[in-house]
Amino acid sequence: MLPRPSRLTLPSIARWARLNGSSSRAASGGVTLLPTQEPTPEANATLTEEEFSSMIIHGRSIYPPLYHPRTHSVPVAQLQFRAYQHQFLDLYMHFVGHAAAALGIPISRPVYLPTQRSLWTVPRGPFVHKKSQENFERKVHKRAIKAWDADPEVVDRWVRYITRHAMPGVGLRVTQWKRAPLGIGQQMVDSAVGQTRLGSGAVKVKALAEKIVQQELLVEENADTATR
Repeated sequence: MLPRPSRLTLPSIARWARLNGSSSRAASGGVTLLPTQEPTPEANATLTEEEFSSMIIHGRSIYPPLYHPRTHSVPVAQLQFRAYQHQFLDLYMHFVGHAAAALGIPISRPVYLPTQRSLWTVPRGPFVHKKSQENFERKVHKRAIKAWDADPEVVDRWVRYITRHAMPGVGLRVTQWKRAPLGIGQQMVDSAVGQTRLGSGAVKVKALAEKIVQQELLVEENADTATR
């Protein structure tokens, strides 16, 4: 993989391509030409790293993705990948990293999980060739990525995008954590009270109980007077 150039060159080239793209395409027959002279530092002041990551620049995918720094370290999602061919897995991880960088999602670098290894021994043939056996091996390569400090809607869009463009032969499992709003405890209590009918019906239940007690006391008094 080619090394990523310095920040002094790429933002200036991106800004130049964005501002002068139409004239360059018209002059070169649809091909965008890059500047040949060294850009000045003043041209880099108006283009941030986030803006550069969100721009469409052909050929940028050959470089490593940008990893945005975490702000509050609040986990929002964890992605686990597995495949039999680690080449496909590394390529898909590269694509997922660029997608997260374009959306501004802080993610971790790919974490290499332990490789699952399975072995089988199968006889080459029955009867007289039973002692001749053949061994087979299967390896499942695993990777993991964790995302922090992103809006749930942005994370959902990121997951839908990488799922839509999933690479054949690579499995994906997504685990998302969503934060409940403030006052969720009181809402749960109110919901439980409404389900058990202890809200407005509590007064009616109490009045009915008092009425039953009064009727029982009245029956006992009548029984006592009758025996006397």
